[in-house]
Amino acid sequence: MADVKELNNENWSQEVLKSDIPVLVDFWAPWCGPCKMVGPVVESLAAENIGKIKVGKVNVDENQNLAAQFGIRGIPTLTFFKDGAEVKRVVGAQSKSQLQQVVDGL
Repeated sequence: MADVKELNNENWSQEVLKSDIPVLVDFWAPWCGPCKMVGPVVESLAAENIGKIKVGKVNVDENQNLAAQFGIRGIPTLTFFKDGAEVKRVVGAQSKSQLQQVVDGL
């Protein structure tokens, strides 16, 4: 997971809101089956898009206030931020090609 950052309240502003490149944020939990399926896809996107996007994960159990702030109702939820604002949201497990299309459109 070298290319994927753990995001939390302490680093959210710096890593997401102030990022100079788009950010893919994976809201997940360790007990979530679909999250475990999408995890390797997210890590692969991070490795293949270095310099194009930043990728981070938010454990919703440990960061409930971040999940609430962004209205996360189901997981996995993948949110895409650009220039500090959410520009796209995908809920549920998605294929790598579907997610790559979103990345390419940022």
